[in-house]
Amino acid sequence: MPRKTRGHGDAGTTTRLLIKRAYDPPLASDGFRVLVDRLWPRGLTKERARIDLWLKDLAPSNELRRWYGHVPERWPEFKQRYYRELGGATAALATLREQMAKGRVTLVYSSKEEKLNNAVALAQYLQP
Repeated sequence: MPRKTRGHGDAGTTTRLLIKRAYDPPLASDGFRVLVDRLWPRGLTKERARIDLWLKDLAPSNELRRWYGHVPERWPEFKQRYYRELGGATAALATLREQMAKGRVTLVYSSKEEKLNNAVALAQYLQP
């Protein structure tokens, strides 16, 4: 089930930023769907994914992704390193923020880890 992020409105139509796993069924209520992974989700067709935009530049580097390995104890350090990387992704961040200004955006990710992943970290980074 998609999750709203704190700081982006109440439940219902006011939620501007959602986070959803790529393998969950896309819904019209997702709004504009942005894949924020460096790699395309394994076994998922483009038709089934219904991705509107793939922003690879917002994904963590391969080195950072491998280092993190979804080890919960590394989450705080992962976020710090990831945020430093996002500092160099100004064009991709501007594109994402433009879409957010137009309406609901769903950050789509493929990880099995639903609480400590790059989409969650990115949503936190985008909070005002």
